[in-house]
Amino acid sequence: MKNLTILAALSGAIAVAAGAFGAHGAASAQAAEWLRTGGQYQLIHAVAALVAVRMAMRGPAWCFVAGGAIFAATLYLMALGAPRWLGAVTPLGGLTLIGGWLWFAISAARAHE
Repeated sequence: MKNLTILAALSGAIAVAAGAFGAHGAASAQAAEWLRTGGQYQLIHAVAALVAVRMAMRGPAWCFVAGGAIFAATLYLMALGAPRWLGAVTPLGGLTLIGGWLWFAISAARAHE
């Protein structure tokens, strides 16, 4: 759980940095929007991962960290000039995040049976 906690915390730090760069250094309005969106999703899911770790739910926590990284990284890379086709990968991160939330819900329901 230690490594997962460290990754979640680093994910939060990256999200804040991306959001700040989007607000102050993005090359275009579109780049700023991608950085803002990626940062919001990554930060929310970094916190969700920390909550899941605290509740000893490793699977959902990994989904939140991995899904947040995939979702946000594709947006960050496009904001920095990567090809727009990379946006086709973004939904895979989103699906991983959705899976994490469903896994979290199922785990919570089972824990209270």
